[in-house]
Amino acid sequence: MMTLAPSALAYVPFVSVENMMGLVNHIGIEDFLKELAVYIEEDFKRWPEFDKTPRVASHVPGGVIELMPTADKSLYGFKYVNGHPKNTKTGHQTVTAFGVLSEVTTGYPVLLTEMTVLTALRTAATSALVATYLAPKNASVMAMIGNGAQCEFQAMAFRALCGINTLRLYDIDSKATEKAQRNLVARGFEVVTCRSAQEAVEGAHVITTCTADKQYATILTDNMVGAGQHINAIGGDCPGKTELHRDILLRSDIFVEYPEQTRIEGEIQALDDDYPVTELWQVMRGEIPGRRDAKQLTLFDSVGFAIEDFSALRYVRDKVAGTAFSERLDMLADPDDPRDLFGMVTRAEVAPAN
Repeated sequence: MMTLAPSALAYVPFVSVENMMGLVNHIGIEDFLKELAVYIEEDFKRWPEFDKTPRVASHVPGGVIELMPTADKSLYGFKYVNGHPKNTKTGHQTVTAFGVLSEVTTGYPVLLTEMTVLTALRTAATSALVATYLAPKNASVMAMIGNGAQCEFQAMAFRALCGINTLRLYDIDSKATEKAQRNLVARGFEVVTCRSAQEAVEGAHVITTCTADKQYATILTDNMVGAGQHINAIGGDCPGKTELHRDILLRSDIFVEYPEQTRIEGEIQALDDDYPVTELWQVMRGEIPGRRDAKQLTLFDSVGFAIEDFSALRYVRDKVAGTAFSERLDMLADPDDPRDLFGMVTRAEVAPAN
């Protein structure tokens, strides 16, 4: 009898949300973030090797749906991700995502994974990695303005990579701050809850802004930011959405991932198209300095770029290999004769039911 069981080529390793959480807790969140940051830094240092394009965005009522592709000579990766700020009102996540990593030589996927959890981790790992180049020396206090789903991941990453353990929290939604305080105190952080953004930034060496509303907002005004601080601006991520007053930008040294995307989506959409910025890959390769002195005001205008997701996909592929943290998904049609896809389908029609 002819067997219709899938061949080995039909299967793709799949990491579910359950298995991603299992993997993270098996490794430990801070170790996971540190190891992931190594992969991100490796890929930033070989930035010219990648095919790069701004993400493909479809702006829909109440949000955006995006594809984020990139490739090097051996691997192709992409992420599907949405951003719908009002989702929490109906019990949905603001951001959800999944991703695929494929071999360039065959086009066959070698990993399919959830990326809702993984995106939160890679965003935090990238922020903290960048801060190792830009934050003031011996930084110990971070203001977190916006205490939603990304807040705790940022805090964990900044402790793991930068040694920051004191947090000053503020959110217009006090319940979000209560949630973050509860989670972070349980992780051993010193947490101060604040009544305003102005209060939160007092005494902070690093300021992280991470709000969700899709609008031109002024979370930080110029008088709130002092010399020598580092701003980790991660909330602006699409056209029409910013968090910082323009005057802050004009006195900051601005560092970006991919200017062609950041000028569309980041804080610098408020500036002229030729306003000078520094690309982070050049800083990580030692071609351009990051922080130069104690008085410098640095700004990471973060929008998230596909190479960071590529790094995260590489990392997860390597970590789940040979473990129980993935399952085989029958995802690719694999007929006995590659030219006879139709025959495979019709043979299945007459196969006996199990």
